[in-house]
Amino acid sequence: MKLKISILFFVIIFNTSSVIAQVQETRTMYYGNETREYTIYVPASYTSSVATPILFSFHGGGGDGLSMMLGTNDMRPIADTANFIAVYPSGSVGAWMHKAPTNYNDIYFIEAIIDTLSSQFNIDNDRVYACGYSEGGIFSYELACRLSNRIAAIASVSGSMLSDSYRTNEYGFPACSPSHPTAIMLIPGTNDMNPHSMYNGFPPYYISVNDITNYWSSHNNTDLNANIIQIANTNPNDGSDVEKKIWENGDNCVSVVELKVNGGDHDWPGSSGNMDINASAEIWGFLSRHNINGLINCATSNYENLNLGEEAKIISIVDMFGREVRSKCNSIMFYIKEDGTVDKKVILNK
Repeated sequence: MKLKISILFFVIIFNTSSVIAQVQETRTMYYGNETREYTIYVPASYTSSVATPILFSFHGGGGDGLSMMLGTNDMRPIADTANFIAVYPSGSVGAWMHKAPTNYNDIYFIEAIIDTLSSQFNIDNDRVYACGYSEGGIFSYELACRLSNRIAAIASVSGSMLSDSYRTNEYGFPACSPSHPTAIMLIPGTNDMNPHSMYNGFPPYYISVNDITNYWSSHNNTDLNANIIQIANTNPNDGSDVEKKIWENGDNCVSVVELKVNGGDHDWPGSSGNMDINASAEIWGFLSRHNINGLINCATSNYENLNLGEEAKIISIVDMFGREVRSKCNSIMFYIKEDGTVDKKVILNK
């Protein structure tokens, strides 16, 4: 495999202890008998001594990776503070594999990028995430379905999911068959009329939002009913509001989250359309809590030596962002501080 690298932006900052590199590059890779591009952003906080997550962002039809980064979904400010590598691939002639019925397969183009970056950076291969807009959102589902051995969790904005019948009959690709419980976030607009992302689906090609959440909540073995939270309508003039639906307590503590934009169109909230939420921040906040094994710190075996007593049926911790991380619950919740001591407990379901 031949690589040709075109450097757009490169800054090196020297200090007394180490060299910190902040890198923005658009690279080319010869793959599938054509030259493909992808843009990467490596924050100044990156150090080779720490395994670092990757977040892929996929553009919509007719776009490219660099434009996605500079416009719709600029993850660079978040990467600077959260320390992950942002990757923006470009689809072949502006499209991903599902632009029209074809056996063209971009799944392994993404795997080739993961392998290339893993050879050059200290990558946390258990924390490789994907998100996308419109066709890029559809492609993110494909990665969760068909490259789940490399992808930990995904998010889709204004993008539907291919029906298995369309995928197998038209493309020749296998049915969706993820190999592990997979955390899923979707951000659909109820007024979106784009065939790739209509809330009620576009049979026989794309399934509805309800079918998407049913599929992933069933695959993840979550609670049957979603918890529903109304997000504050802080921008009433945008003509929309957001309802958060959460299917919790899945295998390995994963969940499915729908940020339903009532009155929303074919948009990326926070960049266009709804301004009550910032889709980019919501996506990283959700995805970053997971690795390929599920919710980080889910496994109760991590706490076997805490000696909290026989009544301790569940344990919850607070992650590096101060968010509550909850395992499957029964009656008691413990909050564990960084030093491992119990901060407080709450009696549940009494």
